[in-house]
Amino acid sequence: MLEATSVYHEHLTYALYEAGIQVYVANPARTRDFAKSEGFLSKTDKMDSLVLALYAKEKHERLHRWQPEAPEIRQLRALMRRLEALEKDHQREQNRLEKAEFAQSSDRVITSIKEMIAALEEEIRKLKQDIDDHIDGHPQLKKDRALLRSIQGVGDVVSRELLSLIHSRRFQSAKQCAAFVGLVPMHHESGESKKPAKRQRGGRSSVRGKLYMAAVTACTHNRDIHALRMRMEARGKSGMAIVVAAMRKMVQIAYGVIKHQQAYTPQVA
Repeated sequence: MLEATSVYHEHLTYALYEAGIQVYVANPARTRDFAKSEGFLSKTDKMDSLVLALYAKEKHERLHRWQPEAPEIRQLRALMRRLEALEKDHQREQNRLEKAEFAQSSDRVITSIKEMIAALEEEIRKLKQDIDDHIDGHPQLKKDRALLRSIQGVGDVVSRELLSLIHSRRFQSAKQCAAFVGLVPMHHESGESKKPAKRQRGGRSSVRGKLYMAAVTACTHNRDIHALRMRMEARGKSGMAIVVAAMRKMVQIAYGVIKHQQAYTPQVA
């Protein structure tokens, strides 16, 4: 039993698996909550080891043994992580350019920033092509992407994100997949007190960012999501609540078409 620590636990999990050892990877948030419930207030390596052992004993019936993904999925995830990093760097340079122009910085500074932006844009373009070539080079990935693109509102950018997302974990349901992205509402009720539901914190912000504009488009052009929008508007829901619900619906539809290996068919008559 070990905790997921970004990508730093992956080398150990593969090494243990190849040695024939059963591996279980725990969500750090859940083990942290478990530690608090058991009265562990301090945090040391020794205590963390004890907490993980107790957690494994207490929750063994709910734990799923870790299985490595296929090599092509692992490579796709690595390519997508690199693309995400480059896009963040590109946005930072764009922000620096805006500030430099506003502050009337020297021409040398502005030229340097513009050259960096151009280099990043070229590398992003080449990396996107590499990702598309990688997907096209594996029949199942290529088929799954075609299924995703059968959904109105899902184009090249979103199909890359959803393909990597859905293949990154062994999700048990569409709701679990949407929760992993951070799109499932959290309800707070106690007695007569009832607060409006809010979107859970955390999740895959990079996926949500790509889904946002796709969901806005889908609210008009996707029949199922348009029907969802009309129902929520009739109940007086805010625009942002509608968009988040549309994003959640898109993830659920995407999970469904890949799970059932069938192109999207609108359910609204």
